[in-house]
Amino acid sequence: MQFINLDSGIDGNKKINGRKRTILVDTIGIPWSIKVTSANISDNQAGIQALEQLKGKVPRLQKITADNGYKTTFIEHIKSNFNWEVEIAQKPESSQGFVPQKNRWQVERSFGWLNFKRRLFRDVEKTIESSEAMLEIAYLSIFLNRVTK
Repeated sequence: MQFINLDSGIDGNKKINGRKRTILVDTIGIPWSIKVTSANISDNQAGIQALEQLKGKVPRLQKITADNGYKTTFIEHIKSNFNWEVEIAQKPESSQGFVPQKNRWQVERSFGWLNFKRRLFRDVEKTIESSEAMLEIAYLSIFLNRVTK
């Protein structure tokens, strides 16, 4: 008997096999929402699932900055359900190579913090819930270490 894991998949565009991590962070990089999905789920759908975790919890939020992967249904969902402003951060068309994008570095830095957590180097958790819990524990550990120093 062979078991099929419905919690993982393959994203051909990003060359990811397994799961994708989606986080929504504030301007200083603190995660407000963490969502782990199968890799074959689009960025738009993963972003919508992460947004749903914020419903009713952030009354002062007015603007969300996202990258090009969140251009279609993600923006429509925000405008119809949350009435927030959405800004898409993208590099200028005339530029070549790596160009830092405005308001994107906070997310990248938050993902970079996870590189120092050995258990999160690779996703070894059996369920999505335990994978999300390990991410939450990692961020709590990071911020507790900063407070106590």
